[in-house]
Amino acid sequence: MRDPLNRRRRPLSFVIRGAGAVPLTTAALQPRWDRINSAEAIGRARRIYYAFLEQSASAAEPLGIVMPAESSGGRVVYELPVLLPEEQFIPMELVRGRSGRNRPSRSPYRS
Repeated sequence: MRDPLNRRRRPLSFVIRGAGAVPLTTAALQPRWDRINSAEAIGRARRIYYAFLEQSASAAEPLGIVMPAESSGGRVVYELPVLLPEEQFIPMELVRGRSGRNRPSRSPYRS
């Protein structure tokens, strides 16, 4: 297909992650645990999610929570986001906790 303005195509000088043909996965968006306090981040994400549930009657299932690093705000997302450098994505599996853990409530060695 010809370019109607006869512009020459130049190679890209940089790539925006998530804007190309390769789809992002939730694994690619995992938080940088070496840069954040995981307990604090998951706790903040839970507060954002529970506040969202109180105010919304949405039946759609969200993918996760996007939070800025230095503020208490955040948003529930339904599609994989393209993050700003200071944002973290917390997937819903971490917000809800792992319900699939099969740990005994008591030690099997106790009588």
